[in-house]
Amino acid sequence: MNRIQKFFTQIKGLLVHRFFQVLLFIILGLFAYGLMFSNVKPERVQVELFKPAEQTIRSTKTVEDTYKTEQEKEEISKQVADVYSLKKEYAKNKVDLISSIFDSAIEVNKETDPDEDHKEDEDKKETVKTDAQKVSILKEKLTDEVNKNIEESVFLALVQADEDELKIAKDSTITAVNNVMSSRIAASDVENAKKKVVEELGYMSISGDMKKASTSLARTAIIQNVFFDKDKTEEQRRKAVESVEPIRILQGQIIVEENQLVDRDVYRQLELAGFLNTESTIYPYIGLLLFIFLTFAAFYYYFYYSVSKKDNKYNQLLIFSLVFILSMATMKTVSILADLKNSNLEYIFPGAMAAMLIKILLNDRLAVAMIILLGSYGTIIFNGDTPGNLDFSMGLYIIFGGLTAIIILSRPNFKSKVLVAGLLLSLINMAFVFSLIFIMDSHYTRMEYLYYASAALGSGVGAAVLTMGLLPFFEAGFGILSSIKLIELANPNHPLLRKILIEAPGTYHHSVMVANLAESACEAIGSNGLLARVGSYYHDIGKTKRPHFFIENQMSEENPHDRLQPETSRDVIIAHALDGGEMLRSHKFPKEIVDIAEQHHGTTLLKFFYHKAKKQDESTPEAAYRYPGPRAIMKEVAVIGIADSVEAAVRSMKHPTPEKIEELVSFIIQDRISDGQFDECDITMRELSIVKHSLCESLNGIFHSRIEYPEPDKLGQKVTE
Repeated sequence: MNRIQKFFTQIKGLLVHRFFQVLLFIILGLFAYGLMFSNVKPERVQVELFKPAEQTIRSTKTVEDTYKTEQEKEEISKQVADVYSLKKEYAKNKVDLISSIFDSAIEVNKETDPDEDHKEDEDKKETVKTDAQKVSILKEKLTDEVNKNIEESVFLALVQADEDELKIAKDSTITAVNNVMSSRIAASDVENAKKKVVEELGYMSISGDMKKASTSLARTAIIQNVFFDKDKTEEQRRKAVESVEPIRILQGQIIVEENQLVDRDVYRQLELAGFLNTESTIYPYIGLLLFIFLTFAAFYYYFYYSVSKKDNKYNQLLIFSLVFILSMATMKTVSILADLKNSNLEYIFPGAMAAMLIKILLNDRLAVAMIILLGSYGTIIFNGDTPGNLDFSMGLYIIFGGLTAIIILSRPNFKSKVLVAGLLLSLINMAFVFSLIFIMDSHYTRMEYLYYASAALGSGVGAAVLTMGLLPFFEAGFGILSSIKLIELANPNHPLLRKILIEAPGTYHHSVMVANLAESACEAIGSNGLLARVGSYYHDIGKTKRPHFFIENQMSEENPHDRLQPETSRDVIIAHALDGGEMLRSHKFPKEIVDIAEQHHGTTLLKFFYHKAKKQDESTPEAAYRYPGPRAIMKEVAVIGIADSVEAAVRSMKHPTPEKIEELVSFIIQDRISDGQFDECDITMRELSIVKHSLCESLNGIFHSRIEYPEPDKLGQKVTE
């Protein structure tokens, strides 16, 4: 492991230079490109015209079938009927014509038949005209075209009728013509329309000659009023053609079944879908390259600009790269096995492994980014049975499983229970797989449903098992504090723990008490309880240099601080934090344990000695009696600092009660908040409230009320009695 750690240390040294950072991302991009290259390669099939297909071929993309679209448009255009327009003005014109003829006949009769008072001058000029003359006068009032279409018998009947009869005939004829001409009359319907107008006029109560004349005029007025409208017909056909949706060969659509004859139509569709194109296209490869470039450019931006601490940045970059390479290699292996066995084996891919490792080793943000990256690449790698180059359902499965794992591990105590998280993830994976199956309305046998359930179960459990197996290697290789290392340091036979027990037994007992309190509180807020316990064991290791200067180790001895100046006592007390850090470093302890020893007091004030010095010199500055810090950065350090103060304070109480303990714990936490001891730590007020509740519960269990036993002599007396 030391060699591996040295190797990664050397790589981190190279990553200080931007050139090697960019080079690392280029290597990762080329690695991903190499794995996905075959998945975007256009598929070519061997088919011959008028021969059976050797395999079922589905379209890999959606393309428009222009030939069939044009056929459909022609067919729709032919189905559009010719448009005939009704000429409404024709009816009005004919009514006006009939009215004019009758009005002219009335005028002629008035002009040629004078009243009785005027008959005295008959000898001077002939005023009464013959019927023939009347007909001539009537024709003169009408046009030649009208005269040509009217029979002589009609003119004769008109000039022979009196005014009243003409008016009745006029009204009846106009009404009949208007009624018939208001309806649509095509060329083929003219004769029927004339018969209809004759039928309507058959009920007129006028003389026979006048009725015949009216009927003849009405028949003459009935003409075709519906005509073919070329413009409207073309407009209707244009609209019908525009309404035709393009006929497409859809992605996933079966073009030809296995052993089906490849006729000209099938052959044309295969050509449209690109299966017969012998010219190689580079667009899928360019698209893949661009996609990989965009994703890794985003990650480069994050690592270069968002991570502030250099050492942490390079650690994150290397861990992220290794987890990515491992996950992509696993993904490709599973996809190859799935293609070989022609099954949906891809659902067994433990995609959540990457999310779990990044979540535990780094942070939530990078874990989410990693699983989104793997999900997007998974849509390409697992596209074997999917038309096209993207299987979105598999991408959703990977992303959903990874995000679920991150959420589960975010719950309190789950970080140390990866296997339990994996089992829970398996159940959620199964539910998600079935949801995808039901949404796609796929129908499977019971055995196939069982297969999918087993694959989802294997994915969750496999992710947990791989995470637990790989964690020690990452922790050892990158100097990350592992649970195995913590358990090793918690061994009571460790030389430093033996040193505390022998040289400072009071401090040892105090450290064990603080460990119990801090572990419970840290687990309650989801932090590393094991780290808190082990850190508490060693947090006061510096006291072993001068054990008798600390009250828990004085037993019944005289307190040496009673004889010392406050500044001397201050130096001795403050030194235990610095001495502890130095001792732990010399024994090559993990950085987290060293930080706990140095930071558990933060920059708090030594109130007792400060007030003692204040009595001697009012000008004593408060800063001179504060610990040098630094203040707590990790949540575990903050909790240990609170537990350290609380345990010492409660132990000094004569008769601790739950009320007094709660009041004391609240005071200590509030005092540290107001003193700014948590300003550099991301612990929240809600978490501090949980810590307070946990400490009170633990302390009430330790300092519970006890039965007051009688004195030994009284007890003996009772026994003898």
